Amino acid sequence: MNKVILLGRLTRDPEMKNTTTGKAVTRFSLAVDRRFKNKDGQKEADFINIVVWGKQAEFAAQYLNKGSQISVSGRLQVSSYDGQDGQRRYMTEVVADEINFVSSGQKGSTAGSQQASAPQSANNNNMSVMGLDEDFHLMADDDDIPF
Repeated sequence: MNKVILLGRLTRDPEMKNTTTGKAVTRFSLAVDRRFKNKDGQKEADFINIVVWGKQAEFAAQYLNKGSQISVSGRLQVSSYDGQDGQRRYMTEVVADEINFVSSGQKGSTAGSQQASAPQSANNNNMSVMGLDEDFHLMADDDDIPF
């Protein structure tokens, strides 16, 4: 099974391009904190490349920005290519299946005001593209936890 789930903050604004066939593809990098501190007591982070396709790519490019805190689920993909110097290069990235807002990364925004991070003009179709619906709740109640 190839399944990746991440929670982190965008390190830069997403960059969207269209393929020659017109399909949208958006790329960004996610800073994900490591669980433990280093020997100096400092937190470290991993910087993970994310790629999103189709309508979800368009939505990500429009509504996400540097500093936005999101969760991503998808699959790990490793690809290779030959560089201009003739050397084989390898690239590892997460191909996102689902992206959820946690916070917008804007000052004054909190996880509790998650729905305010999307512009008011966003309709339910856009929210469902991101894996959200109008009943989305960031924090589950104790009664909702299955264990």
